[in-house]
Amino acid sequence: MTQAPIKAVVFDIGNVLVEWHPEAHYDRKFGEERRREIFANVDLHAMNDRVDRGGDLEELAARLAEDHPEYREEILTWHADWLTMCAPPIPHSWRLLRALRAKGIPVFSLTNFGKGTYRTAAAEYEVLNEFDQDYISGHMEVIKPDPRIYEMLEEGSGLSGASLIFTDDRADNIAAAAARGWRTHLFEGPEGWAARLVAEGLLTEEEAA
Repeated sequence: MTQAPIKAVVFDIGNVLVEWHPEAHYDRKFGEERRREIFANVDLHAMNDRVDRGGDLEELAARLAEDHPEYREEILTWHADWLTMCAPPIPHSWRLLRALRAKGIPVFSLTNFGKGTYRTAAAEYEVLNEFDQDYISGHMEVIKPDPRIYEMLEEGSGLSGASLIFTDDRADNIAAAAARGWRTHLFEGPEGWAARLVAEGLLTEEEAA
């Protein structure tokens, strides 16, 4: 049986369009040994998940710093240096997104991102303002890989199953989409994603370069 044609391409953002490596920033700023100690004793990623579910980063960081005064500076760094951690951009991925849109292929975001941090990122990286539809977890108050976030995209777009192709750098997020019948691509670099878009007939090799 022939698969349905692809009607929209869905992009994750962190480590797909813009790099996101908090540990690397903490290593540079505080040293790897201190970073390992901080991350072992303070769950900064859990704090970030709360931001991605709609919480305010500055408020959550301040509260966590009160709970762990011995790591106050390091915890507050997550807010103060957030944009430095959300960098640099991945230019080839930007070109792919724009090439798809130039051909009239709808492009959606599906991203674990806070409301305030997304505004900050979109002011810095203009490509984040170019999606045809945005599905941002902070506004949706649910994060990947919860099946509900994928369901909400289906409800909002009117598309489902193999009419969607989704790329993300996390295998658990990809598996959740695949379970709904979406076509998926585990992002390990823009070259592989480009090749997949060519293989699916969405872009030519020249357009995907």
